Amino acid sequence: MQCECAGLKTGTKQQGLSPKRERPCFVYSCKGRYSVGTISDIIFKEPSMNIQLSEHFTYSKLLKFTLPSMVMMVFTSIYGVVDGVFVSNYVGSDSFAAVNLIMPFLMILGAVGFMLGSGGSALVSYTLGTGDSKRANEIFSLLIYVLIGLGAVFTVGGILFLAPMSRFLGADETMLPICVSYGRIVLSAMIPFMLQSTFQSFLVTAERPNLGLYVTVAAGVANMVLDALFIAVFKWGVIGAALATAISQWIGGVVPLLYFALPNKSKLHLCRTQFDLRSLIKASTNGASEFMTNISMSIVTMLYNWQLMRLMGADGVAVYGVIMYVNFIFAAIFLGYSMGSAPIVGYHYGAGNQDELRGLLRKSLRLIALMSVVLTAAALLLARPLSMIFVSYDAALLAVTVRAFSIYSFSFLLCGYNIYASSFFTALNDGFTSALISFARTLIFEVSAVLLLPLVLGMDGVWSAVIVAELAALVLSATCLVRKRKKYGYA
Repeated sequence: MQCECAGLKTGTKQQGLSPKRERPCFVYSCKGRYSVGTISDIIFKEPSMNIQLSEHFTYSKLLKFTLPSMVMMVFTSIYGVVDGVFVSNYVGSDSFAAVNLIMPFLMILGAVGFMLGSGGSALVSYTLGTGDSKRANEIFSLLIYVLIGLGAVFTVGGILFLAPMSRFLGADETMLPICVSYGRIVLSAMIPFMLQSTFQSFLVTAERPNLGLYVTVAAGVANMVLDALFIAVFKWGVIGAALATAISQWIGGVVPLLYFALPNKSKLHLCRTQFDLRSLIKASTNGASEFMTNISMSIVTMLYNWQLMRLMGADGVAVYGVIMYVNFIFAAIFLGYSMGSAPIVGYHYGAGNQDELRGLLRKSLRLIALMSVVLTAAALLLARPLSMIFVSYDAALLAVTVRAFSIYSFSFLLCGYNIYASSFFTALNDGFTSALISFARTLIFEVSAVLLLPLVLGMDGVWSAVIVAELAALVLSATCLVRKRKKYGYA
């Protein structure tokens, strides 16, 4: 379709961009006609995002742009929690413990999605900032195609190793068949799960965070409704929980795939591309911190489960499972903000806008400080009500859970800064520094704390380990931010 609007040219200089990095202007429709570029937008009825990456971000714009990502991550966490609520209350503590026992293994397999999503979106945002949209879309497409291939391999491999891995993680003869049954069904949705994780980042980069939110809400509602139907009504137990999770992941992964596969008027679309090992390695190294975070968290969870099986038995694993479910919701605020703001950082870094980088960092740290205080207070106030959702059927288990979560809650004062610092360096395409923070935070500091503190504080040492780890990580994050400020020009 030939544009009939006079005077519109590509390569128009945008405010805040250097002449060498001009951002192209794209025209998709004129005189009331729809071009093929709007097909996806019509099908999905997507509202436009009127805030662009190239803009100057005030506090209000920053919150408006990142809010969909925060809500999206919270909702993702909530529908994961619903699985735990139904399994714990309708199936029993043994099944609840079995699900939590095998979950780290499943999350390790899916961690590649987070890696290519966060690392790839940083590279794509940077490339968009330089004005090369064609190259940005080629990189984006390559990452999605590679991810689908890896997902197929991980699905087959995961199913083959489910039983031995369950035994390795401590499953007894009662828990083993539960772990295997749950794992096989969830693994059938490994490809869409990895796509969902990846598209959560790329939809923000495409300036379509609202679409990501709506898809996540739809997947979450489906998961909750199906949990109630399969577990509470049909009495399918753990099988029902796994089916509900798998179906919701298919929704969350396939819908965005269709959006980007069809012509749309966002910044990104799937296109023909060529294998580019350099870009693939760059995206992987950028996202190494997110990959390391997910791997490390899974390993740490395995370690917690081992310690708790030794100290408390299956009840200890159940308590930690409750804490993790609730932790996902609170930490999701920080994760969502970091994910939502990262493409902004990457874009302005690519465009050479150091003033905007400085403003973004300063505003973000202030917002995180406010969120940290609010979330910690909320966690302390809600420790008992939230625990009752999962284990109200056992008074002794409830008392232990409330105490454990009350101690754990103080980690929310610290973790937001570390999550943001790691994401900030990912957005700057500094995968090494980002990975260093993530690796040290979880695999070094938290592992050391969970091994050593119980020797001094007993069970309280298990719940306090995360606080000590986050404090040590905060020192490291602050050090990295100070030492790298001149290199990247953000301070």
